[in-house]
Amino acid sequence: MASPEPPDVAPPSAARLARSAGVVGAATLTSRVLGLARDQILAYLFGAGNAMDAFNVAYRVPNLMRDLFAEGAMSAAFVPTFTRRLAQRGRAAAWQVGNQLINALIVVTGLLVLAGMVFARPLTELLAGDYAAVPGKLELTVTLSRIVLPFLTLVALAAVLTGMLNSLNRFFTPAVSPAMFNVGIIFGAVCLVPAASHLGWNPIVGIAVGMLLGGAGQIALQVPALLGEGYRYRLELDPRDRGLRDILMLIGPGTLAGAAVQINVLVNTILATGEGTGAVSWLNYAFRLMYLPIGLFGVSIATATLPAVSRSAALNEPDGIRRTVSSALRMMLMLGVPATVGLIVLAGPIVELVFERGSFSADDTRATAAALAFYAPGLLGYSAVRITVPCFYALGNSLTPTLISVASVALNVVLNVILVERIGYRGLALGTSIAALVNAGLLCGFLRRSLGGLDTRRLLVAFAKMAVAAALMGAAVAGIHAVLLASWPGAALAARLVRVAASIGGGLLVLAGCARLLRIREWNDALRYVVARLGAS
Repeated sequence: MASPEPPDVAPPSAARLARSAGVVGAATLTSRVLGLARDQILAYLFGAGNAMDAFNVAYRVPNLMRDLFAEGAMSAAFVPTFTRRLAQRGRAAAWQVGNQLINALIVVTGLLVLAGMVFARPLTELLAGDYAAVPGKLELTVTLSRIVLPFLTLVALAAVLTGMLNSLNRFFTPAVSPAMFNVGIIFGAVCLVPAASHLGWNPIVGIAVGMLLGGAGQIALQVPALLGEGYRYRLELDPRDRGLRDILMLIGPGTLAGAAVQINVLVNTILATGEGTGAVSWLNYAFRLMYLPIGLFGVSIATATLPAVSRSAALNEPDGIRRTVSSALRMMLMLGVPATVGLIVLAGPIVELVFERGSFSADDTRATAAALAFYAPGLLGYSAVRITVPCFYALGNSLTPTLISVASVALNVVLNVILVERIGYRGLALGTSIAALVNAGLLCGFLRRSLGGLDTRRLLVAFAKMAVAAALMGAAVAGIHAVLLASWPGAALAARLVRVAASIGGGLLVLAGCARLLRIREWNDALRYVVARLGAS
């Protein structure tokens, strides 16, 4: 039998990591743009009313699983095991463990979906009992929950395909596959919502069915790429297989370790159901806007980092892991700090530009912008968690990130219960941001101990310099927008677009100039990332 080809084991340079992340970012950009279009359509059709609140609660649990499986626990548990099997025993053995995981997930998630459908009403009452005060709202939420639950199985299978392709250094197709989720919902809005109305159903049912179609599309898009790599599906399931046991043992802790942000959002949803009509939707719209930059650089950098870290771990090269993780965190800071400042300064104008039309009112804009401003400080925490959690699993350490995640969730619950009493739904966003930053800080601290350092001094210097540059950028953005608002007032789309675009453009020029003056070395890596992303797109 021929020996498997040796893997590329050299730790990636910052430039190489930037190029890999750029490819992922290009694909992710497609998905996020479609996601933005999806949210605009939903806002136009349903605003922040009862139907939108019901859908947001119904899809929160399966979407929680989508975020964890597609961008968290599945990658953290599966990619290191698959990569190790690939490097040590070749593709046939790697395909075998992939097939076994697929079949195991079909069984496990299928049972969970059936149980969820049977107990949909008590589960919904647990999450959104206050909806019973609005006639028909709780019943609609139960119906939508039963429709969207099978999405859990679809997204779990799609995540396995993504993990296999990423392990083979195929990043673009799996990164663009989540776009099918958005395509499915857009199709539902355009085609199925009118059909639902004609059939006498609530129009929002069309969105729920579109969500299922999008989940199936995520699988369909990746299958041809895997077949081209030689993969063939086999109906095999051996619980005694060492690789399968390793993955399943890590998925549980991995889900907890990477779940802090998403569980905190779920907690927000539950608490927001008692804040009146619109609160759940305002928080959801705001979180989606805040999540756009995370998807563009946080997730893409993490996706490009994990296979390299896994290879270094398999070869017992801690120096390679340390250099890769440190480079990834610095690149994230170069992009994340300015994005955070920009979202805070332009929260109102951005929400107005993106959503304020149709059923989405000016009051909805003000409420969503307030939530966005409080969510934004946690952006760095969310991105750092994406990068660091999988590294622990590549090192074979599942306990530390799990305990940190549990502590973060507990902190978030305490903060949110306190803050929601003082500043309403906005306190839920603020509490989540604080918990995310604490979570990231603890993860980085323990990872630094595990690796014997993370180039901490260089990280702190890069952060301090970029914070200064971003603060000056924020001042410039606020000033430019104020001048444009005075000289070109009005709610026309063209006026809104020019004000926001000119403010962002001017701010970026100031940011670039400050980065040069402050001699921020990592700025060039961030530029290479952006160029790679644009080139790949």
